[in-house]
Amino acid sequence: MLELTLDSLARQDLHRDRFEVVVVDDGSSDDTAAAVRAFEDRLDLRYFHQPDEGYRVARARNVGIRHARGEVCVFVDSGVLLHSASLTAHLDAHAAAAEPLALNGYVYCFNLDNEDARLIRKFVDVDDVDSTIGSLARTRSWPDVREPFYERHSDDFGHLRAPWLMYWTCHASARTEQVRAIGMYDEEFRQWGGEDLDLAYRLHRDGARFAVSRRASSIHYPHDKDQGDNTASALENYRYIAEKYDTPITRLLTEEPAIRFSAFDDVIAERGLPSCADYLAQRKVSG
Repeated sequence: MLELTLDSLARQDLHRDRFEVVVVDDGSSDDTAAAVRAFEDRLDLRYFHQPDEGYRVARARNVGIRHARGEVCVFVDSGVLLHSASLTAHLDAHAAAAEPLALNGYVYCFNLDNEDARLIRKFVDVDDVDSTIGSLARTRSWPDVREPFYERHSDDFGHLRAPWLMYWTCHASARTEQVRAIGMYDEEFRQWGGEDLDLAYRLHRDGARFAVSRRASSIHYPHDKDQGDNTASALENYRYIAEKYDTPITRLLTEEPAIRFSAFDDVIAERGLPSCADYLAQRKVSG
Protein backbone atom coordinates (compact mmCIF):
# COMPACT_ATOMS: atom_id res chain seq x y z
CA MET A 1 0.00 0.00 0.00
CA LEU A 2 2.76 2.46 0.93
CA GLU A 3 4.72 1.59 -2.20
CA LEU A 4 1.69 2.47 -4.33
CA THR A 5 1.38 5.83 -2.59
CA LEU A 6 5.08 6.63 -2.90
CA ASP A 7 5.07 5.64 -6.57
CA SER A 8 2.21 8.09 -7.21
CA LEU A 9 4.19 10.81 -5.42
CA ALA A 10 7.25 10.05 -7.53
CA ARG A 11 5.12 10.63 -10.66
CA GLN A 12 3.94 14.13 -9.70
CA ASP A 13 4.27 16.87 -12.31
CA LEU A 14 5.71 19.08 -9.57
CA HIS A 15 9.51 18.88 -9.70
CA ARG A 16 10.94 16.81 -6.88
CA ASP A 17 12.94 19.83 -5.68
CA ARG A 18 9.67 21.62 -4.86
CA PHE A 19 8.26 19.11 -2.38
CA GLU A 20 9.39 16.67 0.25
CA VAL A 21 7.83 13.41 1.42
CA VAL A 22 7.85 12.66 5.14
CA VAL A 23 6.87 9.08 5.95
CA VAL A 24 5.96 8.42 9.57
CA ASP A 25 5.68 4.78 10.58
CA ASP A 26 3.42 4.03 13.56
CA GLY A 27 5.19 0.96 14.89
CA SER A 28 5.07 -1.38 11.90
CA SER A 29 7.21 -4.53 11.74
CA ASP A 30 6.93 -5.42 8.05
CA ASP A 31 10.08 -3.92 6.50
CA THR A 32 8.44 -0.55 5.89
CA ALA A 33 11.83 1.15 6.18
CA ALA A 34 13.18 -0.93 3.29
CA ALA A 35 10.15 -0.07 1.16
CA VAL A 36 10.78 3.61 1.80
CA ARG A 37 14.50 3.37 1.03
CA ALA A 38 13.65 2.00 -2.41
CA PHE A 39 12.28 5.46 -3.33
CA GLU A 40 15.19 7.55 -2.06
CA ASP A 41 16.51 8.09 -5.58
CA ARG A 42 13.12 9.35 -6.82
CA LEU A 43 11.92 11.54 -3.95
CA ASP A 44 13.20 14.04 -1.39
CA LEU A 45 12.34 11.58 1.32
CA ARG A 46 12.64 11.30 5.10
CA TYR A 47 11.48 8.40 7.26
CA PHE A 48 10.56 8.39 10.94
CA HIS A 49 9.57 5.38 13.03
CA GLN A 50 7.82 5.40 16.39
CA PRO A 51 7.55 2.29 18.57
CA ASP A 52 4.34 0.29 18.65
CA GLU A 53 2.49 1.57 21.69
CA GLY A 54 -1.00 1.13 20.29
CA TYR A 55 -2.87 3.25 17.77
CA ARG A 56 -1.03 6.57 17.62
CA VAL A 57 -1.87 8.06 14.24
CA ALA A 58 -2.32 11.54 15.75
CA ARG A 59 1.18 11.47 17.20
CA ALA A 60 2.59 10.06 13.97
CA ARG A 61 1.11 12.90 11.96
CA ASN A 62 2.49 15.39 14.46
CA VAL A 63 5.96 13.95 13.95
CA GLY A 64 5.57 14.72 10.26
CA ILE A 65 4.24 18.22 10.89
CA ARG A 66 7.08 19.06 13.28
CA HIS A 67 9.67 18.01 10.72
CA ALA A 68 7.94 19.52 7.68
CA ARG A 69 9.94 22.15 5.82
CA GLY A 70 7.23 23.23 3.39
CA GLU A 71 4.65 25.99 3.75
CA VAL A 72 1.79 23.57 3.03
CA CYS A 73 1.20 20.15 4.56
CA VAL A 74 -0.61 17.66 2.35
CA PHE A 75 -1.79 14.73 4.46
CA VAL A 76 -1.90 11.48 2.50
CA ASP A 77 -2.74 8.09 3.99
CA SER A 78 -0.90 4.98 2.94
CA GLY A 79 -2.85 3.42 0.10
CA VAL A 80 -4.03 6.71 -1.42
CA LEU A 81 -2.84 7.08 -5.02
CA LEU A 82 -2.50 10.69 -6.18
CA HIS A 83 -3.11 12.00 -9.70
CA SER A 84 0.13 13.45 -11.06
CA ALA A 85 -1.31 16.99 -10.84
CA SER A 86 -2.52 16.70 -7.24
CA LEU A 87 0.32 18.41 -5.40
CA THR A 88 0.40 21.23 -7.95
CA ALA A 89 -3.36 21.66 -7.45
CA HIS A 90 -2.94 21.92 -3.67
CA LEU A 91 -0.19 24.52 -3.98
CA ASP A 92 -2.09 26.55 -6.56
CA ALA A 93 -5.22 26.64 -4.39
CA HIS A 94 -3.34 27.80 -1.32
CA ALA A 95 -1.43 30.41 -3.31
CA ALA A 96 -4.68 31.82 -4.73
CA ALA A 97 -6.54 31.92 -1.40
CA ALA A 98 -6.73 35.24 0.41
CA GLU A 99 -7.34 33.46 3.71
CA PRO A 100 -6.04 30.22 5.24
CA LEU A 101 -7.43 27.22 3.39
CA ALA A 102 -8.41 23.74 4.57
CA LEU A 103 -8.53 21.84 1.29
CA ASN A 104 -9.87 18.39 0.56
CA GLY A 105 -8.48 16.36 -2.25
CA TYR A 106 -11.11 14.50 -4.26
CA VAL A 107 -11.04 10.81 -3.32
CA TYR A 108 -12.41 8.19 -5.69
CA CYS A 109 -13.17 4.64 -4.54
CA PHE A 110 -13.38 5.45 -0.83
CA ASN A 111 -15.56 2.79 0.76
CA LEU A 112 -16.69 2.36 4.34
CA ASP A 113 -16.79 -1.41 4.65
CA ASN A 114 -14.55 -2.56 1.78
CA GLU A 115 -17.56 -2.91 -0.49
CA ASP A 116 -16.70 -3.39 -4.18
CA ALA A 117 -13.07 -3.99 -3.24
CA ARG A 118 -12.57 -6.77 -5.80
CA LEU A 119 -14.14 -4.72 -8.58
CA ILE A 120 -12.13 -1.62 -7.67
CA ARG A 121 -8.84 -3.52 -7.64
CA LYS A 122 -9.68 -4.94 -11.06
CA PHE A 123 -10.58 -1.50 -12.42
CA VAL A 124 -7.60 0.45 -11.07
CA ASP A 125 -4.39 0.39 -13.08
CA VAL A 126 -1.80 1.16 -10.41
CA ASP A 127 0.77 1.84 -13.15
CA ASP A 128 -1.41 4.51 -14.76
CA VAL A 129 -3.27 6.34 -12.02
CA ASP A 130 -4.03 9.36 -14.21
CA SER A 131 -5.81 7.32 -16.86
CA THR A 132 -7.73 5.39 -14.22
CA ILE A 133 -8.92 8.63 -12.62
CA GLY A 134 -9.90 9.90 -16.05
CA SER A 135 -12.01 6.78 -16.58
CA LEU A 136 -13.56 7.10 -13.12
CA ALA A 137 -14.50 10.71 -13.87
CA ARG A 138 -15.98 9.92 -17.29
CA THR A 139 -18.01 6.94 -16.09
CA ARG A 140 -18.85 8.48 -12.71
CA SER A 141 -17.76 5.26 -11.07
CA TRP A 142 -17.09 5.19 -7.33
CA PRO A 143 -17.10 8.97 -6.84
CA ASP A 144 -16.02 10.56 -3.58
CA VAL A 145 -18.60 9.58 -0.95
CA ARG A 146 -18.94 13.31 -0.20
CA GLU A 147 -20.04 14.03 -3.78
CA PRO A 148 -23.75 14.52 -2.88
CA PHE A 149 -22.63 17.03 -0.23
CA TYR A 150 -20.43 18.87 -2.71
CA GLU A 151 -23.17 18.95 -5.33
CA ARG A 152 -25.59 20.46 -2.85
CA HIS A 153 -23.31 22.98 -1.17
CA SER A 154 -20.67 23.62 -3.89
CA ASP A 155 -16.98 22.79 -3.91
CA ASP A 156 -16.37 25.88 -1.75
CA PHE A 157 -18.37 25.06 1.37
CA GLY A 158 -16.74 27.31 3.94
CA HIS A 159 -19.98 29.25 4.39
CA LEU A 160 -21.55 26.33 6.28
CA ARG A 161 -21.73 26.27 10.07
CA ALA A 162 -19.97 22.92 10.41
CA PRO A 163 -17.77 22.51 7.31
CA TRP A 164 -15.09 20.82 9.42
CA LEU A 165 -17.05 17.54 9.40
CA MET A 166 -16.08 16.97 5.77
CA TYR A 167 -12.32 17.48 6.18
CA TRP A 168 -10.82 14.01 6.16
CA THR A 169 -7.06 13.71 6.19
CA CYS A 170 -6.81 10.61 4.04
CA HIS A 171 -6.09 13.32 1.44
CA ALA A 172 -6.26 16.96 2.52
CA SER A 173 -4.03 19.97 3.04
CA ALA A 174 -3.57 23.05 5.21
CA ARG A 175 -0.90 25.64 5.82
CA THR A 176 1.87 24.25 8.01
CA GLU A 177 2.09 27.42 10.11
CA GLN A 178 -1.63 27.37 10.91
CA VAL A 179 -1.64 23.66 11.76
CA ARG A 180 1.22 24.22 14.19
CA ALA A 181 -0.37 27.35 15.65
CA ILE A 182 -3.62 25.56 16.56
CA GLY A 183 -1.78 22.75 18.35
CA MET A 184 -1.61 20.12 15.58
CA TYR A 185 -3.38 16.79 16.14
CA ASP A 186 -4.65 15.95 19.61
CA GLU A 187 -2.59 12.97 20.75
CA GLU A 188 -5.30 11.89 23.18
CA PHE A 189 -6.89 10.13 20.21
CA ARG A 190 -5.65 6.57 20.62
CA GLN A 191 -8.11 4.67 18.45
CA TRP A 192 -9.57 4.97 14.96
CA GLY A 193 -11.65 7.96 13.87
CA GLY A 194 -12.20 11.63 14.55
CA GLU A 195 -8.70 13.01 15.05
CA ASP A 196 -8.96 14.73 11.66
CA LEU A 197 -12.35 16.25 12.53
CA ASP A 198 -10.89 17.57 15.76
CA LEU A 199 -8.07 19.25 13.85
CA ALA A 200 -10.57 20.58 11.30
CA TYR A 201 -12.78 22.06 14.02
CA ARG A 202 -9.83 24.09 15.30
CA LEU A 203 -8.87 25.13 11.77
CA HIS A 204 -12.45 26.34 11.34
CA ARG A 205 -12.38 28.28 14.59
CA ASP A 206 -9.06 29.81 13.50
CA GLY A 207 -10.56 31.19 10.29
CA ALA A 208 -9.72 28.56 7.68
CA ARG A 209 -11.98 28.36 4.63
CA PHE A 210 -13.03 24.86 3.58
CA ALA A 211 -13.16 23.63 -0.01
CA VAL A 212 -12.42 20.67 -2.27
CA SER A 213 -10.12 20.65 -5.28
CA ARG A 214 -11.16 18.23 -8.01
CA ARG A 215 -7.79 18.77 -9.67
CA ALA A 216 -6.23 17.28 -6.56
CA SER A 217 -7.80 13.91 -7.29
CA SER A 218 -6.83 10.52 -5.95
CA ILE A 219 -7.85 6.90 -5.54
CA HIS A 220 -8.38 5.26 -2.17
CA TYR A 221 -7.09 1.77 -2.93
CA PRO A 222 -9.09 -0.92 -1.07
CA HIS A 223 -7.67 -2.42 2.09
CA ASP A 224 -9.03 -4.62 4.84
CA LYS A 225 -11.26 -2.84 7.34
CA ASP A 226 -14.06 -3.57 9.77
CA GLN A 227 -16.77 -0.92 9.62
CA GLY A 228 -18.42 -2.20 12.79
CA ASP A 229 -15.25 -1.83 14.84
CA ASN A 230 -14.45 1.51 13.21
CA THR A 231 -17.92 2.89 13.96
CA ALA A 232 -17.73 1.92 17.62
CA SER A 233 -14.26 3.43 17.93
CA ALA A 234 -15.30 6.65 16.17
CA LEU A 235 -18.37 7.11 18.38
CA GLU A 236 -16.18 7.06 21.45
CA ASN A 237 -13.92 9.67 19.90
CA TYR A 238 -16.92 11.80 18.91
CA ARG A 239 -18.01 11.83 22.55
CA TYR A 240 -14.54 13.07 23.43
CA ILE A 241 -14.83 15.91 20.88
CA ALA A 242 -18.30 16.84 22.13
CA GLU A 243 -17.11 17.06 25.74
CA LYS A 244 -13.85 18.79 24.82
CA TYR A 245 -15.50 21.74 23.06
CA ASP A 246 -18.92 21.56 24.76
CA THR A 247 -21.01 23.57 22.30
CA PRO A 248 -24.51 22.82 20.98
CA ILE A 249 -23.03 21.98 17.58
CA THR A 250 -20.29 19.62 18.80
CA ARG A 251 -22.81 17.91 21.08
CA LEU A 252 -24.71 16.83 17.96
CA LEU A 253 -21.96 14.27 17.44
CA THR A 254 -23.31 12.24 20.37
CA GLU A 255 -27.00 12.19 19.41
CA GLU A 256 -28.83 8.93 18.84
CA PRO A 257 -29.73 8.02 16.22
CA ALA A 258 -26.60 9.45 14.71
CA ILE A 259 -26.97 12.53 12.51
CA ARG A 260 -25.35 12.20 9.09
CA PHE A 261 -22.48 14.64 8.72
CA SER A 262 -24.02 15.91 5.49
CA ALA A 263 -27.19 16.84 7.42
CA PHE A 264 -25.54 18.75 10.26
CA ASP A 265 -26.14 22.20 8.81
CA ASP A 266 -29.80 21.39 8.24
CA VAL A 267 -30.18 20.35 11.88
CA ILE A 268 -28.30 23.42 13.07
CA ALA A 269 -30.61 25.66 11.05
CA GLU A 270 -33.79 23.83 12.08
CA ARG A 271 -32.92 24.14 15.76
CA GLY A 272 -31.57 27.68 15.51
CA LEU A 273 -28.29 26.71 17.13
CA PRO A 274 -25.67 29.43 17.55
CA SER A 275 -22.31 29.08 15.91
CA CYS A 276 -19.62 27.67 18.18
CA ALA A 277 -17.91 31.07 18.29
CA ASP A 278 -21.13 32.89 19.23
CA TYR A 279 -22.06 30.30 21.84
CA LEU A 280 -18.67 30.41 23.55
CA ALA A 281 -18.63 34.20 23.46
CA GLN A 282 -22.10 34.34 25.07
CA ARG A 283 -21.09 31.80 27.70
CA LYS A 284 -17.98 33.81 28.51
CA VAL A 285 -20.03 36.98 28.98
CA SER A 286 -22.65 35.27 31.13
CA GLY A 287 -20.00 33.49 33.15
